Amino acid sequence: MREAVYRCSECGRNYPLAPELTVCAECQRQQEANQPLRGVLEVAMAEAPANPADILAWLPVESEYFPPVPVGGTPLWQPANLRRRFGCNRLYIKDDGANPTASFKDRASWLVSAFARKHGINDIALASTGNAGSSMAGIGAAAGQRVTLFLPKSAPDAKLVQALQYGATVHRVDGSYDLAYDLSLEFTRRRGGMNRNTAYNPLTIEGKKTVSLELFQQLGQAPDVLFVPVGDGCILAGVYKGFRDLHQFGLIEKIPTVIGVQAAGSAALWQAMQSGRFTAIPTATLADSICVDVPRNGLHALNQLRNHGGRLITVSDRQILAAQAELAATTGLFTEPAGAAAYAGFVQCADELDPAALVVILATGNGLKDIATARKGVTVPEQTITSVEEIL
Repeated sequence: MREAVYRCSECGRNYPLAPELTVCAECQRQQEANQPLRGVLEVAMAEAPANPADILAWLPVESEYFPPVPVGGTPLWQPANLRRRFGCNRLYIKDDGANPTASFKDRASWLVSAFARKHGINDIALASTGNAGSSMAGIGAAAGQRVTLFLPKSAPDAKLVQALQYGATVHRVDGSYDLAYDLSLEFTRRRGGMNRNTAYNPLTIEGKKTVSLELFQQLGQAPDVLFVPVGDGCILAGVYKGFRDLHQFGLIEKIPTVIGVQAAGSAALWQAMQSGRFTAIPTATLADSICVDVPRNGLHALNQLRNHGGRLITVSDRQILAAQAELAATTGLFTEPAGAAAYAGFVQCADELDPAALVVILATGNGLKDIATARKGVTVPEQTITSVEEIL
């Protein structure tokens, strides 16, 4: 395993990779209520892996600690119908709904689980709108770990049932994801164990960077443009972290243009980019996976966008529903609303893109994760029949 440290994304201080460390102690002194985390830590490595093709070699935990779950290696679709429609002949869709628990979040859970196993920790707690929780529950089940999940009562039933099937202890929270987040932190402080909360646990960003490493391997180069659904900004940061690692060690010449896509009803990052400050306001969108009032990784994510020429755009719930149905009907890929938001963002920006550009849309979860929302985008037949004559 390569040598690595935690490095503060704000002040640059280095810390050892210890399980009790989460955020920078110095920057955390500046933390304000109802504001994004201060002092988010990243994993910094001294040198590139001897074998860059081995994605596990880019991570700060030895391979023997990873639970026996086939995370990553998700398919890269070549959507012929969409390529013809938009004149974008190098358009791809990265289907992370093909991960073991049908969610991109497995990338983070897998590394968190391995890190906990390495340090003899068997209890992991977290808050989630659904996907991170069911992901940690599934990965934890394979690792023999106990997972405690704080889930808003509004979370889709499929994600709740999935987490319970995996054996997690689930506490339904009478409030938003933000309240669930705070309750999970209090639980860990009082009961011990590891907290997997997004951005608060540095390994969530580090695990998510693997999607960028995979894209580089699958395409033979980095994409020119990547569309990413954005809620709290942790996936966005992970995507950047992977490309930054590749760039740091000379494997790619430049960082791709990342276009973050937020639901208009939950667009705290977009609003902060416009105004220069975060305002805690209640949010609502049918894309539950990207619905947050206070984006915990907001400061770090905005800095990544600004430093590397990225963009943020918003799409309406109506656009998301239309995009979900259209993507399924034209490609055969049924993605959940958050993944559909990334496609809706591509549709919105398609006319601005260079037809020769290498473009990737990141679809982050399977559509079966939230059937109630998907149902709103289609017309379910009410008539029942008993013979073919009735419809001829």
